Amino acid sequence: MTAAQAVAVVQSQQRVFVHQACAVPFPLLDALTARAAELRGVEMIHLLTLGPLAYADPKHGDSFRHNALFVGANARPAVQSGRADYLPVFLSEIEGLFLDGTLPIDVALLQCTPPDRHGYVSLGPSVDVALSAARVARHVIAILNPRLPRTHGDSFLHRSEIDVLVEGEFELPESHAKESTPEQRAIAQHVANLIPDGATLQLGIGAIPDAIAVLLTNHRHLSVHTEMVSDAILPLLESGAVDHRDKKIYRNKVSAGFAIGSRRLMDFLDDNPLFAFHPTRLINDPLLIAQNPRVCAVNAALEIDLMGQVCADTIGPLQHSGIGGQLDFIRGAARSEGGMPFLCLPSTAKGGTLSRIVPQLKPGAAVLTTRGDVQWVVTEFGAVNLRGKNLRQRAEALVSIAHPKFQKELSLSIA
Repeated sequence: MTAAQAVAVVQSQQRVFVHQACAVPFPLLDALTARAAELRGVEMIHLLTLGPLAYADPKHGDSFRHNALFVGANARPAVQSGRADYLPVFLSEIEGLFLDGTLPIDVALLQCTPPDRHGYVSLGPSVDVALSAARVARHVIAILNPRLPRTHGDSFLHRSEIDVLVEGEFELPESHAKESTPEQRAIAQHVANLIPDGATLQLGIGAIPDAIAVLLTNHRHLSVHTEMVSDAILPLLESGAVDHRDKKIYRNKVSAGFAIGSRRLMDFLDDNPLFAFHPTRLINDPLLIAQNPRVCAVNAALEIDLMGQVCADTIGPLQHSGIGGQLDFIRGAARSEGGMPFLCLPSTAKGGTLSRIVPQLKPGAAVLTTRGDVQWVVTEFGAVNLRGKNLRQRAEALVSIAHPKFQKELSLSIA
């Protein structure tokens, strides 16, 4: 069918799952958005997507409403203005909402590779929660794009599991890390100095993970088990730093749930058996993560108070991103033999006028990572481990890595 014919099955008040990350099925979304005048109350549910989000335009507010499982930049205005919703949930537990019927899916819109000679299509760089969504959806529509990398692992659907196939070739959206700042490079250096040879890495996207990866190219016997693969993986593989010698789960593979990055990364992933993509209910399961040795999980924070409570997905009461897999990997790393969970943040915000280490979180801010889960906290001024420290000791440790111009003020707030 054509894209327009395929999405004619979508009816008002239904829930539509959209393939995410770099695998957004743009022609299907465009065709569905074109039907806005005849639809009412269609719930669009997905994680982070790259590229435009046309159905979230205010003019389509009566036709579509986004229910975000993670808030990306393209969905943030709609969520923060109340035109879209956010569902707080750990990344490892999203599939359970689909599988147990809490969030039944009427239609799944996917992007896949053309079928191989056995009739299997690959979900490409976005297996994450999409495979489970496809397996429970009442109606599955897939656009077949030869530009999508064919990935290995549990990334395949048989064409018999898909109701409608649409042919179409188009470029994937790309994500490129910005040039790192001196503060970010200093944070990366502190983290890299603590990561041992033989570590199992979880690195996210952005300037700090990219900078850390470059600093680890002289390490040896590293492994990778991560919810997301980005271009940061490339220098580690090309340098020989990663050989998965000590890995226990998904041995000899870069195991991940999805990938976001450049065309170079997508080409590197294509039909590469070094990579194994699996559902995030497995990749992000803290019990599975913990079975790998020396798990070093690197995640970001927006603000941390002197008790160690971490805000990472809201700015005050405004939803900025989402829970994602931060706590999944922090808990997995904490339970790994020799593991080290890191939370990284620049010491200041708004051009150095605000401290990100604060006596109390902003009113309305959500605590993503609890004070009982926090271990290593890193700013450009150093790294401290809060594990085993009482409230006074951890407050003093956090003040020591705050920006010097805020340290006196913060010290006065310690009881």
